[in-house]
Amino acid sequence: MKNDIKQNLIYTQKLFCQRLSINNLNKFFFKSSKLQQKMIQEPQINPQLGPIIAKQLQMIIKQPIDGVHVILNEQDVFDIQADIDGPVDTPFQGGVFRCKLILPPQFPQMAPKGLFNTKIFHPNVSEKGEICVNTLKKDWNPNQWSLKNIFEVIKCLLIVPFPESSLNEEAGKLFMENYDEYFKRAKLLTNIYALKQDANILKGNNQIVIDEADKKNKVNQTQQKKENDQKKWLKRI
Repeated sequence: MKNDIKQNLIYTQKLFCQRLSINNLNKFFFKSSKLQQKMIQEPQINPQLGPIIAKQLQMIIKQPIDGVHVILNEQDVFDIQADIDGPVDTPFQGGVFRCKLILPPQFPQMAPKGLFNTKIFHPNVSEKGEICVNTLKKDWNPNQWSLKNIFEVIKCLLIVPFPESSLNEEAGKLFMENYDEYFKRAKLLTNIYALKQDANILKGNNQIVIDEADKKNKVNQTQQKKENDQKKWLKRI
């Protein structure tokens, strides 16, 4: 009797596990099919634009924009990023701001989106980092565009904001009504999120110098020890 109950229990457990496995597989295949459908439905960037983008990035590297440093991604040419130095005599001076251009599938018929990955307090940059500039909006020309021009315009935006078309209403309002307070807020965020790590870099360089000096001292000490040992050996002879 006990054996029959035990066998029934084992059979029930096996049946339950089989049903559970089938349900999980169904869910997996359902999710996979939905993902495949989504990938097929979503338009992709024209791969023929790759060489054009790569060529433009190389041109910026050969003829760099003052204060703009392009970051190449050899694995993905469509990953377009640059570090922009905060312009002098602005609350962004001394900071470095990582900027990213996101190309839509319809590019170049549709303008790319500009985004600051580094937090910044600016009338034309939203709290999420979205950049509002006419070059990437109503003034976009699909027949006459260049990455160099886009980065130049974004850099100029740090010098001359347009509070009339603010994405950050608080920053735009302060810029218009109380510039000193706007400058303080923008400078504060620059110091917190974008300040160059000169001190750390200097410390790192100094540390390298110290390490090199230590190595030389150790080599000299080893050589001196060998010479002393040789002298002692000669005296014994």
